[in-house]
Amino acid sequence: MRERGQGVRVMKKSELIFTFLLVPLDFLMIILAAISAYYIRFAEVTAEIRPVIFNLPFSEYLAISVNIAILWLLIFAFAGLYKVKGFTRIINEMYRIILACSTGIMAVIVIMFFSRELFSSRFIILAGWIIAIIYLIIARIIIRWLQRYLHKKGIGTHKVAVIGNTMLTDRMIKIFSINKGLGFEITKRYKNFNEEAVNELEKLNKARAIDEIIQIDPNLSKAEVLKMVDFCNEHHLIFKYAADLLGTKILKTDVNMIAGVPIVEIKTTRLDGWGRIAKRFFDIILSLAGLIIFSPVILLAGLAVRLESKGPIIYKNERVSRDGCFNTYKFRSMYIEYCIGDNYQNNDEALKVEKELIERQNTKDGPVYKIGNDPRITKVGKLIRRWSIDELPQFFNVLFGTMSIVGPRPHQPREVAKYEKHHKRVLAIKPGITGLAQISGRSDLSFEEEVKLDTYYIENWSLLLDIAIILRTPFAIMRRRRAE
Repeated sequence: MRERGQGVRVMKKSELIFTFLLVPLDFLMIILAAISAYYIRFAEVTAEIRPVIFNLPFSEYLAISVNIAILWLLIFAFAGLYKVKGFTRIINEMYRIILACSTGIMAVIVIMFFSRELFSSRFIILAGWIIAIIYLIIARIIIRWLQRYLHKKGIGTHKVAVIGNTMLTDRMIKIFSINKGLGFEITKRYKNFNEEAVNELEKLNKARAIDEIIQIDPNLSKAEVLKMVDFCNEHHLIFKYAADLLGTKILKTDVNMIAGVPIVEIKTTRLDGWGRIAKRFFDIILSLAGLIIFSPVILLAGLAVRLESKGPIIYKNERVSRDGCFNTYKFRSMYIEYCIGDNYQNNDEALKVEKELIERQNTKDGPVYKIGNDPRITKVGKLIRRWSIDELPQFFNVLFGTMSIVGPRPHQPREVAKYEKHHKRVLAIKPGITGLAQISGRSDLSFEEEVKLDTYYIENWSLLLDIAIILRTPFAIMRRRRAE
């Protein structure tokens, strides 16, 4: 038992070292940001634009900066930037850095208000704040890269035994095996936590070959889970589990007093009130930015569609949202005679062809379909679909308010008509151009997996989650799918 305890301390040592290094590194970055702001302000170019009207010796300025840096480190600690933790998304860390630096600069402004001994250069304060955020984020990215590099070399990794026998278990094992930078090394996989597994795990524990047990199977009985927890407590192992996003009802409540009686309202999503207003504002800004940034690609794609085959450039397809049916805008990727909708001719024939293709080449289960190697798609259509360029006109859907940048994928009325009760949960909010399901597997996911992920997004929405999904979307697009 004593040896096992030493093993845990060894495995945690790398995380402790990296956490400890963050404190002097952050201090250095804050001081460097202060120095950079000082020299930018006193540079000839800046002084010519706005003359310096105050006298601030560098030695005095540096002493002030050191005191401010110490204050900021205390704020960083309260903001949770020095917690000992394993894998954390860099977007979360960036968010905390921006928040902590903003709190720090507000503290400096308050101190300046009550003390007239400090300098009065608003430029230095503003520049120092912006540069500090940039330097600190760069430093954290470098530290994160170094930590991942060491993990790939097998240094500081967590040796893990996985319990489970589901598709999610297989997927997580594959992710851990491919992405060594996550810091997990799979030692053994067990389908059940039976007597044989217990005996083997005890041997692995004595050999210091495992540090954690991760349950990735929501179908295990409560008795098995409790046995795992007891086993980990007895042998000083870390126990983790993957939540069942479909089976777990994450309920948020709001209590209001009506005529002296507390009435509890079950909140199905955080996307309400000010959250809804913030998301709409976010959508307008990003859709306008997207149309401007991708305007050359939009023009070239539209020209290519027009030159290759006859018919309209934009394909309007009816989809369903909470507010009813609406038309999505996409670049036409199929020959015009196969396009289906009120705006197109030959609907009966096109539907007949599609039905035959679904029977022969459908690659998905459930109410939705995906036709593999679809012969109706043009050459340009294959290219723009592969890189999701065909969906760029949906920025107009977002601008007009029928869609959001991030949300569940919209489906056709005939698909929605086949939904089961729990599937209709995804209609609670506006559909999106991208979403949690899209970045987690695109069209390779089963429909039930899509619903599971979209439900989790609906119940746990935040602007930070939207930003994380948007940042991961380009990487999801670059991954090749099974069915194009």
